[in-house]
Amino acid sequence: MPTPLRVVFAGTPEFSATALAALQRAGYQVVLVLTQPDRPAGRGMKLQASAVKQLALAEGIALAQPRSLRLDGKYPDDAAAARQTLLEAQADVMVVAAYGLILPQWVLDLPRLGCLNIHASLLPRWRGAAPIHRAIEAGDLQTGITIMQMDAGLDTGAMLLTGEVVIAPTDTTATLHDRLALLGGTMIVEALAAAGQLTATPQPSAGVTYAHKIEKAEALIDWTQDAAQIERRLRAFDPFPGGLAMLDGEAIKCWRAEVVEGECLGTPGEVLSSDSAGLVVACGTQALRLTELQRAGAKRVSAAAFLQARAISVGSRFATRPPVALENPAGSTI
Repeated sequence: MPTPLRVVFAGTPEFSATALAALQRAGYQVVLVLTQPDRPAGRGMKLQASAVKQLALAEGIALAQPRSLRLDGKYPDDAAAARQTLLEAQADVMVVAAYGLILPQWVLDLPRLGCLNIHASLLPRWRGAAPIHRAIEAGDLQTGITIMQMDAGLDTGAMLLTGEVVIAPTDTTATLHDRLALLGGTMIVEALAAAGQLTATPQPSAGVTYAHKIEKAEALIDWTQDAAQIERRLRAFDPFPGGLAMLDGEAIKCWRAEVVEGECLGTPGEVLSSDSAGLVVACGTQALRLTELQRAGAKRVSAAAFLQARAISVGSRFATRPPVALENPAGSTI
């Protein structure tokens, strides 16, 4: 029998943990896990371990949390310690999934089979940090997973395996994320089973798009946009950062909506109807029925429950531009 591959795994969020769990179930010898340092999270802003760290600790896998891997960067001591740890691991291959740190060339060159990345798009479309969000926002009908042989570029490496997933009209980033994470786990197990035998296909130069990181400031709804565009953004920004609407100085999160067919007889941001079915708001083209909303400090609720606690009358108008103090809503308490 061939000697089992020695695998180093690098990842941080739930997407990564799903892949690590798949490798464990498949019996691969994961000798070391790299993950981001603990970060403050939650209302109390207490330090919280990443999903990958929690799994590694539960499985008894050796763990390292360097702040950087650049030997000439801001944290050279971290990088030097990580390098020694990686050398001692004697990995055959490194699997990377949403790690969050750029791998310098010395890391890419270290395993004899290189570094394989699980990327949540069909490359070269949606290279970058937020491929799931941007695919929904753009109205793509499908996306998928690419297993890529990493190089020094930003998601530019040769493709080893691809798998497609249909984007449903009701998909949010949360629901699509979970399906892609499961597919990524299945595909990386398949890729390692055929390690060294897969054909590496260079990415085409046509069709390259970049999925830029989601910023909180993007949450503010621009009611002058097309209703279908706003609806896609709400799904793309669920669970983070949501859609933010301003009414009489109050910040209201909008989570779910549906496009109202037909001609819109109102100005952008104007409330056209307000009842248990939802809030119908005029957009640049057509109108949007908001069906799930959230007030500051409260939970997400149906429009019917929301309107029982906070009446909104027909003719009210959501702001189409943020007040100066809220141009960057990063400090929102919602």
